[in-house]
Amino acid sequence: MPHRSRARRLPGLLAAFLLALAPALRAQQTVTVFAAASLTEAFTTLGKVFEQQHPGVTVSFNFAGSQVLATQIQQGARADVFASADERWMRYAGDKNLLDGTPAIFARNRLVLITPRTNPGGIEKLEDLARSGLKLVLAGRQVPVGAYSREALTRLAAVPGFPRNYDRLVLANLVSEEENVRAVAAKVQLREADAGIVYRTDVTDAVRPQLRLLEIPDPYNPIAAYPIAPVKGGNALARDFVAFVLTAEGQGILARRGFLPPAPAS
Repeated sequence: MPHRSRARRLPGLLAAFLLALAPALRAQQTVTVFAAASLTEAFTTLGKVFEQQHPGVTVSFNFAGSQVLATQIQQGARADVFASADERWMRYAGDKNLLDGTPAIFARNRLVLITPRTNPGGIEKLEDLARSGLKLVLAGRQVPVGAYSREALTRLAAVPGFPRNYDRLVLANLVSEEENVRAVAAKVQLREADAGIVYRTDVTDAVRPQLRLLEIPDPYNPIAAYPIAPVKGGNALARDFVAFVLTAEGQGILARRGFLPPAPAS
């Protein structure tokens, strides 16, 4: 009889043990975030703050071009959260049934033209990009910033004072197409190109001394929208991380890194 009594108590004791163990197991989880390369500094900070608020939790990042990240997730790479630099690749992930929930826009960004500080191409204004013989570097068409860059060139071609075939003349100077925006900034910084187009947030404190910036006016500057969503099959903390990015604290971290708020000011 005593043996039967202990047997009956065992399931209850096991349940209590597992309940007590659950917080510790949860705390040891890793949140794996696949994020666009332009988010490197901002999301690294976000990850550290999230870890502080969730003791024992580790946030692991994979930073790359959004097109690379979406493809990796489709091919089975382990990810809990996907943060893209455009809606095109987030839609792609959604169409492939890779997401767990509706994506939310969490930030925006604008383009700038950069040249080396020494300005070897003598570029003083946007019109100068159409001059033959310059060396231009852009991200590839499949990369969000590459698509945005080409859209900006097309818009500028319609501006009075710019050649009507401005975009074609500029692209004739293209000497390299990169897989992400950081590679574009690096080539210009190293003076391997006369100019490139990147996000404003990619002109970080580390590279600013080696670069010059030329603004692209807002009417012709396609503002990038950044969506984020949990990945299907990810752990429960994925939703917590996404929610944190959208909080006032998360938005403040993004703003300090130069990102625009999710929606234009009214």
